[in-house]
Amino acid sequence: MKALKTIAIVALTMIGSAAFAQTKTDKIKVLGNCGMCKKRIETGLKDAAITSAVWDKDTKFLTVSYDSAKINNEAIQQKIADLGHDTPKMKAKNETYDNLPGCCKYDRTGKTEKAH
Repeated sequence: MKALKTIAIVALTMIGSAAFAQTKTDKIKVLGNCGMCKKRIETGLKDAAITSAVWDKDTKFLTVSYDSAKINNEAIQQKIADLGHDTPKMKAKNETYDNLPGCCKYDRTGKTEKAH
């Protein structure tokens, strides 16, 4: 009986370690300007595969933690582009960008503008 308990504990520990090992954290440059951008980006990334998404409007970097077995960096960047924000690998469609509020329209050449 003691051996069975030991085997069960080892098995559960290994399963827990495997699940934890799938969590990955990346920093992604995301163009935007203001608090509305921050809310749109962070809210738009709420997903079962994404455990955390925090965008810094000053540095323009998104820190995102996710389950790499369910989603990858490129898919996350595509989600961001679908929200209207450019990333290094994905560019938002012009019509999506054009529908952003005026304060959220950043310089699409890669330079960001400060909101006035």
